[in-house]
Amino acid sequence: MSHGPSPQSRYPMPGVDRLVFLKPIIQNPNILVGDYTYYDDPTDPEGFERNVLYHFDFIGDKLIIGKFCSIAAGVTFIMNGGNHRTDWFTNYPFPVFGEGWEHAMPTDWPNKGDTVVGNDVWLGYHATLMPGVQIGDGAIVASGALVTRNVAPYTVVGGNPAQPIRLRFDEAVIEELLQIQWWNWDIEKITRNLTAICSSNLAALRHAV
Repeated sequence: MSHGPSPQSRYPMPGVDRLVFLKPIIQNPNILVGDYTYYDDPTDPEGFERNVLYHFDFIGDKLIIGKFCSIAAGVTFIMNGGNHRTDWFTNYPFPVFGEGWEHAMPTDWPNKGDTVVGNDVWLGYHATLMPGVQIGDGAIVASGALVTRNVAPYTVVGGNPAQPIRLRFDEAVIEELLQIQWWNWDIEKITRNLTAICSSNLAALRHAV
C-alpha cells in the first residue's frame, strides 16, 4: 500500500511544476521545515528562500515551519535583520557601513527571536509575517494579512495588522486536536486514518489506530 508521496520529493505531484515540498529544496541551515509542507508558486517555487528577507547569518535567528503546512505564492517572512534601533536619535544604521562609522556599533540590535509556524498551518497569498511571530497549529492566515503578533492555534486571522476573525472549532475541540497532534503520527497511521483527518468527525479521529 502506498503512503502518499515521499517527503523528499521536490515536485510531489506528477506533471505539476508550480508546487514543491519545501524541505528538500531549503539550503539555509537557519530555515527549518517539516515534512510535507508545500509552497505553491506559478513563477518560481524553488525560489522560496528569496521570500525570507533580512535573514542574516550574524544574527542567527531561525525560521521554523512545521509539518503539513500550505504556503501560497508571495508569502513573505521579515526576519530580525530588518529591525533598526528606534531608541536612538536616528533610525539610520550608521555603524554597519564601517569606514569610520563602526565605533558607534551597539552591543546588540533589536531581535524578537525566531519566527515559528506550527503544523497544518495555511498561509494565504501574499501574507507577511513580521519578526518573531508564532503561528499556532491549525491556524489560517488570510491573503494579504500582515501578521505582527502571535496567532493562537486553529484561529483564522486577516487584515493589516492581522486580527482574529474566528476560531475554526470550539475551544473544547481545539484542545483535543492539540492533544491528538495527528501530524506527529507516523505516515502509515496518517494514511490509514485520512478519512477521519479529512473530516470533522472528532470521535473517529479520537479512536484512530
